[in-house]
Amino acid sequence: MAAPEPPPPEGSRPLSALLGGIAQAAFHGNAAVTDELLRGQLYPEAPPEEFRALRAKMGGLLQSIASADMDLNQLEAFLTAQTKKQGGITSDQAAVIAKFWKNHRTSIHESLINQSRWDNVLKNMNWRVDLKSQLRHIDQINTPVAIVEMEVGKNGQESEFLCLEFDEAKVNQMLKKLSEIEESMTLLTQTT
Repeated sequence: MAAPEPPPPEGSRPLSALLGGIAQAAFHGNAAVTDELLRGQLYPEAPPEEFRALRAKMGGLLQSIASADMDLNQLEAFLTAQTKKQGGITSDQAAVIAKFWKNHRTSIHESLINQSRWDNVLKNMNWRVDLKSQLRHIDQINTPVAIVEMEVGKNGQESEFLCLEFDEAKVNQMLKKLSEIEESMTLLTQTT
């Protein structure tokens, strides 16, 4: 059986809530979470300039942690360095930040990924091959064509459908381009 967690240090609840508010505003796009709201709810006794300094420090740290998508080892090293830095953070603050990141890393990471995507993503793709049966030119009858239907859109929103027709030459051209994309992606993943 695991040992129970020690009680949180005094002042950790407002700091944890502040980190949650910063994350809501910065990573989840919640415009209702303002600095005035956070100060009024969490640090009403703090002078405005003191709160602004704390908010800026915690926001900067959280931004650094999130943009690097730090694992727990990286986070520990980063926070240890911050506690030793002049004007850095206390070890109690570091503990609160570590616990917050452990609990919210996945949702923040997913939100950042979703924000960095282009507007539309490919949700689904269907295809079939047909034979042309009616054309103006007799030599084009019974030639195969690929019909490709792509479903595109943002997650959680209504999709759009795009229907394309490819003859054999266009299919080959598309496959060549996709092969070039695959090679580029393979090179990138091998160098990182």
